[in-house]
Amino acid sequence: MLATMLYAPGDVRCEEVDEPKILKPTDVIIRLSATCICGSDLWPFRGANEVTAPMAMGHEYCGIVVEVGSAVRTVRPGQFVVGSFCLSDNTCPHCRFGFQSSCEQREFMTGAQAPLARVPLADGTLVATDEIPSDDLIPSLLATSDVLGTGWYAADAAGVQEGSTAVVVGDGAVGLMGVLAAKQMGAARIIAMSRHKTRQDLALEFGATDIISERGDEGVARIKDLTGGVGAESVLECVGTQESMTQAINCARPGGKIGFVGVPHGVQFDGQSLFFQQKSLLGGPAPVRRFLPYLMDLVLDRTINPGKVFDLELPLADVAEGYRAMDERRAVKTLLRL
Repeated sequence: MLATMLYAPGDVRCEEVDEPKILKPTDVIIRLSATCICGSDLWPFRGANEVTAPMAMGHEYCGIVVEVGSAVRTVRPGQFVVGSFCLSDNTCPHCRFGFQSSCEQREFMTGAQAPLARVPLADGTLVATDEIPSDDLIPSLLATSDVLGTGWYAADAAGVQEGSTAVVVGDGAVGLMGVLAAKQMGAARIIAMSRHKTRQDLALEFGATDIISERGDEGVARIKDLTGGVGAESVLECVGTQESMTQAINCARPGGKIGFVGVPHGVQFDGQSLFFQQKSLLGGPAPVRRFLPYLMDLVLDRTINPGKVFDLELPLADVAEGYRAMDERRAVKTLLRL
């Protein structure tokens, strides 16, 4: 089958590989209905993460189960399923506490930019629908696998509540999903920090009430202006750079919360500064499995349409163009059809 492999920074290829097989009794094989490129895939593509050997790319997935391991009990062939990018048993103490992304058996999904994929720890990772969903829902269901679940976790970790003010730092796909999540959680004011017109428009469609294009100290000053000099109760950090993290922390009011989900690259903290600012930080890999059933229901009953975040659709064979388009900010997120 054709699959996406990354050989070196900038060198991504769609090439023939062996079809996946059941390796453990807890595995399943699914035939993907669609897949996509994640913003985190751009880190190795840009050379920010070391590439020491060819990498099978892709960790966002949904599709039809075609084969199950002998120990799998909760899904069966023919069912449509969605799974988290973090694979978990959903039974260990950390999973039961709601942090499946810190599961004692945690693995990270790979190889999902392909027609077929092996999903380990299937019983704890996959959620099946009652019926096969219509094709128009596939992009939104795919989004629940990572990008929506990650944006949702950012809002959850930032403590977004009914009537609160939320600031979203980052206008990539995760940031836009953070806007959508904050809206669903009842934030009265959602301030999206974005410099790009198409992304600003989508943020407004997802529920943003204000757009700020300034960054750094100027961006923080604009947030203070909009909040009467106080800052925001909730800040969602959805990038992962030193600039974005500093901006997020400084936008929060004393006692405020920062939910950070951008994979950190070069981020450092000043302990004394944090001590006197009195702000909470919670983040990390999103425990998507905690939110997945609820998010899937929101999609299936058409309450939300996160699939709008996909603004470029390509066949798998053209995956390299999808990476380039996202790297050059010509696309927010690329959907790959198989």
